[in-house]
Amino acid sequence: MNEAFYEGKEFKGINYSEKKISNGDYENCQFINCAFANADISAVNFVECTFRNCDFSNAKIYGTSLRNIQFHNCKLMGLRFDEGNDLLMSMDFNGCILNFSSFIELDLKNTNFTKCNLQEVDFTATDLTNAVFDECNLSGAKFDHTILEKADFRTSHNYIIDPENNKITKAKFSTFGIIGLLYKYNIEVE
Repeated sequence: MNEAFYEGKEFKGINYSEKKISNGDYENCQFINCAFANADISAVNFVECTFRNCDFSNAKIYGTSLRNIQFHNCKLMGLRFDEGNDLLMSMDFNGCILNFSSFIELDLKNTNFTKCNLQEVDFTATDLTNAVFDECNLSGAKFDHTILEKADFRTSHNYIIDPENNKITKAKFSTFGIIGLLYKYNIEVE
């Protein structure tokens, strides 16, 4: 079966939940107002693509390549990024809803999360060195054996991070956010 190759193409308003996306490579493409909710986009290669106002909720991305991807105002709820192709995986998120998604054991160094909802997201054993969490809600996010060295949490809130169970050397936190680092000690900070 021949696989498609698309370069520099714009895809607008397509419902891939009803119409399967063509298998193949998408380079420097833009996807605007597209629906991928519950769709199977496994083994598709996205390189240097931008997704705007797209819904990926519960999509299947087994073996999917996401290299240098920009997500803007996308809904990515329940996505198993850890099932994608982790080779050269790199993404940035701006204004996205990623609740209940999983990034287990991924290398996400230098990833930017800006104004994102990251409730109940699983970052277990993820390398988030130099990641920036700018104005993000991390309520219920799981950090377990996570590398957070030089990560920036100064403007984010609702996170709970155990400093004894995660690597947080030179990570940045606001004074208000320190409560999330001391949570397990059941102490009161005023």
